[in-house]
Amino acid sequence: MPALPPLQPLTRLKAAYFESPALLKATATASRKLAELKGLAAGMPNQGILINTLGLQEAKDSSAIENIVTTHDELFRSATYPDLFASPAAKEVRHYVQALGVGFDLVKRSGLLTANHMIEIQAELEQNNAGFRKLPGTALKDGAGRVVYTPPQDPAAIVALMRDLERFINDDSAFDADPLIKMALVHHQFESIHPFYDGNGRTGRIVNVLYLVNKDLLDIPVLYLSRHIVRHKPDYYRLLQAVREQNDAVPVWQAWVLYMLAAVEQTAQQTIATVADIKAALMDYKHRIRTAHKFYSQDLINNLFMHPYTKIEFVERDLKVSRLTATKYLDALTASGFVQKVKVGRSNYYINQALNAILTKAEMVEGAQG
Repeated sequence: MPALPPLQPLTRLKAAYFESPALLKATATASRKLAELKGLAAGMPNQGILINTLGLQEAKDSSAIENIVTTHDELFRSATYPDLFASPAAKEVRHYVQALGVGFDLVKRSGLLTANHMIEIQAELEQNNAGFRKLPGTALKDGAGRVVYTPPQDPAAIVALMRDLERFINDDSAFDADPLIKMALVHHQFESIHPFYDGNGRTGRIVNVLYLVNKDLLDIPVLYLSRHIVRHKPDYYRLLQAVREQNDAVPVWQAWVLYMLAAVEQTAQQTIATVADIKAALMDYKHRIRTAHKFYSQDLINNLFMHPYTKIEFVERDLKVSRLTATKYLDALTASGFVQKVKVGRSNYYINQALNAILTKAEMVEGAQG
């Protein structure tokens, strides 16, 4: 295979490359859907519910791209009883959730998204402190084991390219284009630099949503592209590679950006439906539990929707009640049909029936559309 052109700094691109009618139309459509999602999420009584539930969904789907496969049930059970249900895949997914939280906190506190932040995200994800690659030998292969792309090997080149990427992200005067277009370019460049020994794909997908938060297109990280990428994986890798092979060809760059804009639009639409369903279920539970049970509280509702699978210890902690009281609450909710009680040895966990149905339905609908 002939050698690919060297990876160029993003700041060498021209914003005018991405002003075709098709791109402008796709950008406007994706932006409208994203704004609708932002507004709907802002109307949730507790946005932490969305961060937790949708963050778990994203962690599962992003990990699946790297062949780290788990199920909703396994993931939610492991979040409830990690010592009993912590499969290797579930542990990896939980690290993704933690890395997303680390990144979100860094972006909100600093107002920036830096190379050092990406190092911290990857460290949490991979549970090591290896940092940027310092040794040669990293190459990307296809399903048949053939090398299709060799990212920069020189440690100094990796650092220089990451500095350029950091400037591209944080200094809008360096490249005056719509943030959604820039997000697509950032993602391609990060994946092509491939700065870490491991975890590049998952780190790059976390960077996507953190970039949108950093640019105030979202208040919280709820727009996750991993499931779309899973459903359209051949196109994703084909377009990534096409830009690497023809990184001076404007139409190839435009095709990549159009793919990512479509991912934003479609994912935002699907997420809007899921958030609306969660909000409706939360309000339904709130009204019906308040009518049927004297122990109703907003803290109880938050608990039931923050944890798709909850347990006595979670209710004790969140409501600041005794174990006996927490057990009585959950058993009463079981009898009323709000939760399903599942026995685990000498303990139990309780499945939020409505929330679990919504999250399962969202996966089935998106799978059918893919």
